Amino acid sequence: MRRLAARGAAGEAGEVAAPAADSSDSAQGRSPSPWRLIDLCAIWDAGVYLPSAARNGASSGVARRRLNEAEKLSSVREAQLKRLEVTRPRVLGSRERGRVPRMARQPPPPWVHAAFLLCLLSLGGAIEIPMDLTQPPTITKQSVKDHIVDPRDNILIECEAKGNPAPSFHWTRNSRFFNIAKDPRVSMRRRSGTLVIDFRSGGRPEEYEGEYQCFARNKFGTALSNRIRLQVSKSPLWPKENLDPVVVQEGAPLTLQCNPPPGLPSPVIFWMSSSMEPITQDKRVSQGHNGDLYFSNVMLQDMQTDYSCNARFHFTHTIQQKNPFTLKVLTNHPYNDSSLRNHPDMYSARGVAERTPSFMYPQGTASSQMVLRGMDLLLECIASGVPTPDIAWYKKGGDLPSDKAKFENFNKALRITNVSEEDSGEYFCLASNKMGSIRHTISVRVKAAPYWLDEPKNLILAPGEDGRLVCRANGNPKPTVQWMVNGEPLQSAPPNPNREVAGDTIIFRDTQISSRAVYQCNTSNEHGYLLANAFVSVLDVPPRMLSPRNQLIRVILYNRTRLDCPFFGSPIPTLRWFKNGQGSNLDGGNYHVYENGSLEIKMIRKEDQGIYTCVATNILGKAENQVRLEVKDPTRIYRMPEDQVAKRGTTVQLECRVKHDPSLKLTVSWLKDDEPLYIGNRMKKEDDSLTIFGVAERDQGSYTCVASTELDQDLAKAYLTVLGRPDRPRDLELTDLAERSVRLTWIPGDANNSPITDYVVQFEEDQFQPGVWHDHSKYPGSVNSAVLRLSPYVNYQFRVIAINEVGSSHPSLPSERYRTSGAPPESNPGDVKGEGTRKNNMEITWTPMNATSAFGPNLRYIVKWRRRETREAWNNVTVWGSRYVVGQTPVYVPYEIRVQAENDFGKGPEPESVIGYSGEDLPSAPRRFRVRQPNLETINLEWDHPEHPNGIMIGYTLKYVAFNGTKVGKQIVENLSPNQTKFTVQRTDPVSRYRFTLSARTQVGSGEAVTEESPAPPNEAYTNNQADIATQGWFIGLMCAIALLVLILLIVCFIKRSRGGKYPVREKKDVPLGPEDPKEEDGSFDYSDEDNKPLQGSQTSLDGTIKQQESDDSLVDYGEGGEGQFNEDGSFIGQYTVKKDKEETEGNESSEATSPVNAIYSLA
Repeated sequence: MRRLAARGAAGEAGEVAAPAADSSDSAQGRSPSPWRLIDLCAIWDAGVYLPSAARNGASSGVARRRLNEAEKLSSVREAQLKRLEVTRPRVLGSRERGRVPRMARQPPPPWVHAAFLLCLLSLGGAIEIPMDLTQPPTITKQSVKDHIVDPRDNILIECEAKGNPAPSFHWTRNSRFFNIAKDPRVSMRRRSGTLVIDFRSGGRPEEYEGEYQCFARNKFGTALSNRIRLQVSKSPLWPKENLDPVVVQEGAPLTLQCNPPPGLPSPVIFWMSSSMEPITQDKRVSQGHNGDLYFSNVMLQDMQTDYSCNARFHFTHTIQQKNPFTLKVLTNHPYNDSSLRNHPDMYSARGVAERTPSFMYPQGTASSQMVLRGMDLLLECIASGVPTPDIAWYKKGGDLPSDKAKFENFNKALRITNVSEEDSGEYFCLASNKMGSIRHTISVRVKAAPYWLDEPKNLILAPGEDGRLVCRANGNPKPTVQWMVNGEPLQSAPPNPNREVAGDTIIFRDTQISSRAVYQCNTSNEHGYLLANAFVSVLDVPPRMLSPRNQLIRVILYNRTRLDCPFFGSPIPTLRWFKNGQGSNLDGGNYHVYENGSLEIKMIRKEDQGIYTCVATNILGKAENQVRLEVKDPTRIYRMPEDQVAKRGTTVQLECRVKHDPSLKLTVSWLKDDEPLYIGNRMKKEDDSLTIFGVAERDQGSYTCVASTELDQDLAKAYLTVLGRPDRPRDLELTDLAERSVRLTWIPGDANNSPITDYVVQFEEDQFQPGVWHDHSKYPGSVNSAVLRLSPYVNYQFRVIAINEVGSSHPSLPSERYRTSGAPPESNPGDVKGEGTRKNNMEITWTPMNATSAFGPNLRYIVKWRRRETREAWNNVTVWGSRYVVGQTPVYVPYEIRVQAENDFGKGPEPESVIGYSGEDLPSAPRRFRVRQPNLETINLEWDHPEHPNGIMIGYTLKYVAFNGTKVGKQIVENLSPNQTKFTVQRTDPVSRYRFTLSARTQVGSGEAVTEESPAPPNEAYTNNQADIATQGWFIGLMCAIALLVLILLIVCFIKRSRGGKYPVREKKDVPLGPEDPKEEDGSFDYSDEDNKPLQGSQTSLDGTIKQQESDDSLVDYGEGGEGQFNEDGSFIGQYTVKKDKEETEGNESSEATSPVNAIYSLA
């Protein structure tokens, strides 16, 4: 009975967060558990291949996958899944197919199938003995069977092995012991069996070619490597040869043989010219698999170059070139007219006879081919014929394997990859043209080197147990099996009563410690061999755990996961699982325990979170380990990017909003066309969006948002369509050639996602403005042909520009030229003008006619002129340019002007007259310049136009300045319109006068000026004197003293009045208070000034008389009445009366105002 003594780790659909125990395991001699199997198994789940999991799994142990097993769930779980699918639609954008699934299923690459198979095999158990236990040697690394080395490097033949105790190594060469110690160039690496052959001190690598085999040995057995055939790469030189020109009739087949020198490995063949230009290949001319160059039929153009075969050698990185072949083509049509290449019947146009196909390779109608299983099958058929035949492939009695078959070399070769026995049979190729068809049958036989059906595995048994080693292989022909023990044939080994050989199986019964050894199984046939090592180890070991203790495993909700518990023991322990310390074993329902002890949870729920304990038990004891499982929410994109259409140069934002488990670190990245997106200066990536500024054509494509955590990821894709400028039109063609028209036809370029709205046809001529393109006409975007109207005597060349909503394309390549015949001009130059550049001349100018209006050679202009409204004869002159100057003209006189076009075919129509003027001069002074001052605020100016303008008046210049005596203000300049004859100045200073200067202007400049001043005001002398005194310092001091004195008097007055009762009001209306009146009884009295002096504060007039100072606010008014009179002695009598008395005596009052000083005296 076969028994397994160890269980290996099989995979984990989650992330293992284990303590740093790897180093401690190594220190204790434990074999590290095969964690990489975790990633391989996690890649494939429910038939969905996740490329991201394949990329990231090996490094992080994280499985990225979707749930796809709803049929096994309870109704509650199904409802949860349906709710998830409704709330999270798995769609993404696609430009051409509408909406497609966000994570569409895609077929995995072949290595994924192999990885998944390895995962399934691992669940059956992989024997690994911890390195701290004694064990026979095991080969861990070796060179390939066919080992080809570069002669420029040292030779390295690898052989690594493990065992306890550590194994020793020796080698055989060509089945004989290889004594390393005797060769100074050969050494063996320390603690390794790897051979190093050093040529730095000389030697030839070819001397060491041969078959090598490595032996790793310790006291428990010997392990063998494969037989390694060492070969040195060769790149021999091409043999020198002189090649005569190859003479061939046009239309005949031709084979140029390469015959490269044999190299190791075989060189890569390609054909080039001697100037290192590649030979263009098509279905007529192509290279065969053997390196020869085949011409199905030779054409005249084939001799335009020579043909050289080149061989590139892989190891030496060198290219060798064969002497070139030169072709000499005999033809009935000696002119190599390129226009015939695209002729629908090129061969008949060149006089080449048509013929039925015939095979150039392989020869005949049938051949056979053998291929080994797992290799590629390449079938080839190359045929000649005129016209060139087409090749089609078929399989007799069935279809070609569509998943493995592909056509190469213009359908001349059929390649079937990874051939199996089912691909054997008859294939035939059919070569056909319009003259007929032929077929060639190829019989394919599939042979097979040995391949494993059941490879022997290490056998670990406890004393007294039974076991077996099985070595089963298949092949074609059937391989033979040979058993060896410790590198020696089993027949010559010491007899063992506990061992029995039965063909491909060795059976062990009641195994003892002495049965430990390493067995080799060698199975071979004529196509190859297989060699496998498997040891038998007899141990008594209690259970032990091989993985770190107390692991933390985090998984995503609703995923399938597996908890591994790698262990070892002999006899084989039994393993049971418990959750959260519960006594019941976990198996069945949502749980499944594999043979190797791994616990699979089919769909993770929140309640599955907890601590899981695995317990391994055998007769020698037990061991346990714990795994803590944490369940995390899945990462989901709930707002996905949408398909967008954007104009070139605009800004686009793609949204990607994600919901994830907050305890996991989220990373959002972007792919463009399934490749990592480089975030340049024009892009800005944020947590929930990608912004592209200034969109360009290269930004078009699919954008995938990848939201990932340590445990899972979600994808969403959108397609960005960029509306770009159209591509240039091409292949311009001129047809329907006429005297004044031509038809232009073009092929539109790609519209770049925005429909073409217009085409602009431009032309260029090489006579007047060579190299300058002009717009000719415009047409709708729906046409690609137009009839163009042409002008006489123009050598036209056309190009076309396409326009869409985004912009204009680059111009097309120009068409061929087309020249029209000449004619007399049908028009005359435009924009004729006559203007003086000086006062005594007139320059006549016009816009010259362009190439499309010249109509003939030697275009010239007849210029005529005469004074307007006169009977004088026309003056005329012929001019080749675009200007003529008439001299000795009066100032600013009108002229009639005519300019007529003329070429060698005749004159243009009679032109219309244009009025021009001779040169201008300075104008005369304005007439009747008048200055009026209606009031002290404004000054009005008036004038008349100059008598002699001498040109076109463009305006007036007015300058004025204020002055007062010797003081002059800032000059002000006003530019007035030519029609203006009035102007008003607002005075800012009512005292000053103004001086005005006025002149007229033409284009030549300002003419003669006229000057006037504003009238002087009546009190100018007084104002000037007042202004002069007011600026003196003594006057300012005097005024301040007077003001202070008046202030003091007013204060005294108010103080007196505040005492009250001193100034009773007279009640007698008709009796004034006289100076002689005695003192009244009530205590009042009259006061008069007996001094006969002028009143203080009066002013002296300009004639020396005394003038009273007028006041609007006298003290008489303050009393609301009263009189102020002088007595005969000059004294002043004032009294206060009521308003009524004032009214009655108003007619007798003096007209002069009362002096403020007298009023003060009266108050006091």
